Formats: sequence, structure tokens, C-alpha cells
Amino acid sequence: MFTKYKRIIGAVLLLNILLVATHEGEFWPFSIYPMFSQAGKPWSRGVVEDVRDTTRTDLWETKPIEAINHRILPLEDYGIHEIDFANYISKTQNWNAQKINGLRSTFQISDYPGEMWMATRVVGSINEQDSVVIKAIPMFLFSADSTYKNPNLFPNK
Repeated sequence: MFTKYKRIIGAVLLLNILLVATHEGEFWPFSIYPMFSQAGKPWSRGVVEDVRDTTRTDLWETKPIEAINHRILPLEDYGIHEIDFANYISKTQNWNAQKINGLRSTFQISDYPGEMWMATRVVGSINEQDSVVIKAIPMFLFSADSTYKNPNLFPNK
């Protein structure tokens, strides 16, 4: 009787070992969730801020996420898919004119005269004290007729 259970336990253990070994140490149900497969690693996402008040001196400065929470736009209300935007702004490395215009056309900001939206990269990491630090890095400012790059990130050449 016990040999039957030993075989079942052995088969389940062998199956688990094979699954983990063939998936680089990640068991499939957990690998699709970043909280399991990428825990502790730095991450990057994107948000859009409503920044109609452009007189602020810290407009282009990197800030803690708490400083912009009240200005973050709900992208779905404007027909922008949040995951697509987050991937675009967090993964693009070479911001040429075509990429910037692609981002601008995603917003269709010309349909919203008087609005000023800031495309912002949000990065998170764990510091030495094991606390999560989330920073908002302004990238581009869009109005109905203009596009501005963050001079701290994209100095004029």
C-alpha cells in the first residue's frame, strides 16, 4: 500500500523537477506573474500627467511618485491602452523623431485644445534599506500644437 503512494509522490516530484528544470528555474504558473518571476528586480512603466500649470520650476525634475499622483490621467478615458503605452515609454531606448511622433499620435492631443500632457517614465527599485523607491521621470510634454523633450534627458546637440 505504501509503495503505491511512494510511486505517486515520486512521480509528482519528478514531474515538478522536470518542469522547473526546463523553464530556467521557474514553475510555469508563477512565471507569468512578475511579482514571482521578477521580484526584487528594478522595473519601469509609464504614466501620463496633466500639467497645464507649466510655470512650475520642477516640471522637468525627477520626483517621487507621490508628487505626481494627483496629476495622473486615466488613460482608458482617452482611448489609450495602458499596457501598450507603458511598454512603449518604458522599453524605447532611441527616441528619434519617428518614435516621438508615434507617441504624440497615440495621445491625439490635438483633439483636446488647452490640455498639456507629460509622458512620464516611472521606475521602481529596492534601496539598501529594502524599501521600494518609485521615481517619476518626465520625458515629453505635449500640447495641441507643440512637443517638448526633457532638456535634462535630451540635451540639444
